[in-house]
Amino acid sequence: MGDRLHVRRVARMLLPVAVGVLTLLPHGLLGEPAENGRASGSAPLQRVKRGWVWNQFFVLEEYTGLEPLYIGKLHSDMDEGDGSIKYILTGEGAGTTFTIDDSTGDIHAIQRLDREVKAQYVLRAQARNRLTDRPLEPESEFIVKIQDINDNEPKFLDGPYQATVPEMSKIGTSVIQLTATDADDPTYGNSARVVYSILEGQPYFSVDAKTGLVRVSLADMDRETKENYTVVIQAKDMGGQLGGLAGTTTINITLTDINDNPPMFDQRLYQMSVPESAPVGSVVGRIWAKDRDTGPNAEMKYSIIDGDGRDTFDISTDPTNLFGIITIKKPLNFENKPSYTLKVEGANIHLDPALRHRGPFKDVTIVHVSVEDVDEPPVFDSPAYYIELPEDAEIGTVVKTVSARDPDAANNTVRYSIERSSDPGKYFYIEITSGSLMTVRSLDREEVAWHNITVLAMEMNNPTQIASVSVAVKVMDVNDNPPSLTQYFEAYVCENAKAGQLIQTVTAVDPDEPLGGQHFYYSLAPEAANNPNFTLRDNQDNTAWILTRRGGWSQQDQTVFYLPIFISDGEQPVQSSTSTLTIRVCSCDQEGNVMSCNAEAYSLPASLSRGALIAILACIFVLLVMILLMLSLRTHRKKPYLCDEEENVHENIVRYDDEGGGEEDTEAFDIAAMWNPREAHHHLGKMRQDMLPEIESLSRYGTPEPCLFFFFKSEKNHTDWIQKTTKRDKRTKSRQKPKQRARRRKEIKPYDGCAQLHIPDCSASIPA
Repeated sequence: MGDRLHVRRVARMLLPVAVGVLTLLPHGLLGEPAENGRASGSAPLQRVKRGWVWNQFFVLEEYTGLEPLYIGKLHSDMDEGDGSIKYILTGEGAGTTFTIDDSTGDIHAIQRLDREVKAQYVLRAQARNRLTDRPLEPESEFIVKIQDINDNEPKFLDGPYQATVPEMSKIGTSVIQLTATDADDPTYGNSARVVYSILEGQPYFSVDAKTGLVRVSLADMDRETKENYTVVIQAKDMGGQLGGLAGTTTINITLTDINDNPPMFDQRLYQMSVPESAPVGSVVGRIWAKDRDTGPNAEMKYSIIDGDGRDTFDISTDPTNLFGIITIKKPLNFENKPSYTLKVEGANIHLDPALRHRGPFKDVTIVHVSVEDVDEPPVFDSPAYYIELPEDAEIGTVVKTVSARDPDAANNTVRYSIERSSDPGKYFYIEITSGSLMTVRSLDREEVAWHNITVLAMEMNNPTQIASVSVAVKVMDVNDNPPSLTQYFEAYVCENAKAGQLIQTVTAVDPDEPLGGQHFYYSLAPEAANNPNFTLRDNQDNTAWILTRRGGWSQQDQTVFYLPIFISDGEQPVQSSTSTLTIRVCSCDQEGNVMSCNAEAYSLPASLSRGALIAILACIFVLLVMILLMLSLRTHRKKPYLCDEEENVHENIVRYDDEGGGEEDTEAFDIAAMWNPREAHHHLGKMRQDMLPEIESLSRYGTPEPCLFFFFKSEKNHTDWIQKTTKRDKRTKSRQKPKQRARRRKEIKPYDGCAQLHIPDCSASIPA
């Protein structure tokens, strides 16, 4: 009720002001008044004095009463209270949120209003004649404002929060800024004025009541003691007064690490062992200087700062930069030194200058390394051997004596051998106990210039312990090969050559390789020293010229000359040989090009080579073979029929043994088919089935004219066959017409088949 009185009081205060404003408004904004007493709406309305009683209405939100909430009243001075005026309300929420009594103009809210959903509504009101529905006043607009009440608590929209702060931070160090939002109207009262406070997390952290900034409130918080903290912050409206609404949020604060702790080895003395056979680079063990810090603040660098093993061992950091890995730097030998001592230091890599006062961030420990004895293979006194040996060394010459010993304290006996795959030719032998390497075959540098031998040394008591060494034997050259011509020379001299003409330059080759290089000396052999045809000139540059001594050469006189050449080298002992140069007399053109060099060439064209001649002969031979083959095939086709009294194969072709079947036997044998094979195919259906294949097979051997021949061994067989066929012909003649018999007599002609086919020993034949 108090609120309504307040609204009405405000309305009375604002009414004069509103009336004055409306009076000053232009005519267009106020609208046209309704015309009185005219039914037609075409005439303009006459302006009358405005008679509204209206105001800007205010209503509190969140009304929870059972009855509709009265907001205000609209009234026109033209309303005389007789119910003739009808009030109409339009605009935002009209009819759904707000209703109006069309008779009295009272406005009510029929729904619960929430300022945070909608702060104000714009409505329009009009007064009309209830009977004519004509407007009595121009339509007017008014606003219904929703007044705020404290119905929303502050909220932390981004919570819960995560925050970090370095450990050992000073008091007042900022951690995180919080902001709570209140949906209430910040311009009306204290509903949206928020105050922050800490509910949980003291005494480590605090919060600024106005700004919501969380700060460190306790110095020297140590991450290694406690790393995570949970802080609860409250935001309360109404300035924190009693009755205000509050919201809370949680902050999970983590202390980040700083390098405030020095490393420390968990042991002051480490004991390690390694076999002496471990190769260089092998891992001996690892050590760890523990650091309570984490991440980069715990990374370490290790170094050997002292000890008798600092030159034999090395230390490095593993990929995590936490552990120190001790490795072998030099080969170990139990017999020389069985143990080592190392002084190792571990220090932090990343240091904070502000925390140097907290002490040296490094630590030192002692590492004792024991070398374990291992049964090792023998060791040669040299890693490899190189030997030079002349190729004329005698068999059994000692090349080298190798020596190996057992490095272990037991000093076992060693036995020697040669790995046979390294000496496939078996040129060498080694004495099993002394290690003396000697030759067992003659060496030849020209065959094998190097011998790479592998010598094995094995312990007697432990055959698995074997060592090897390489022995390289270089075979030194000895002048043991005579020189000879570079190749088998075959020179020529032209028939028109003159005396003193160069016909060939000769060179020599020697498998030996003297240190000063090859030096060859040429001359004619003693038996050819006075050769009247050719002479030799030594050019003193390892070559020699062959020159003619005369002219007038002729193939008719002599076609080939043989010239022995004596060649010697300049090394000791001197080696020499005699090689023969073949010189042919050839016919040449004016420019000295060879045309022919022997009598056989005269029968051939000058440009025809021996290979071309062979090809031509081969083609002729192939043609002859083909001609003979064709003749043989043609002769085979024309081969006559053979008749042999002992075995006449033609008798097997056709045999006729049947007796006549009387007058009714017309199917036994069709003589017409024999006389004319062309008609045989038309009467196959009338022939006896046992005669059909034989007659068809005989037709393939006919003469160019269609004929069929029958051959017999003797005259008796022929006579018997004629008698049988004659009887049958008589039986069938009576059934033939006269014209058929006349035609048949013309077809039967005497024919000597054997004479036509040149077949001997045949007694008779019958043409078909």
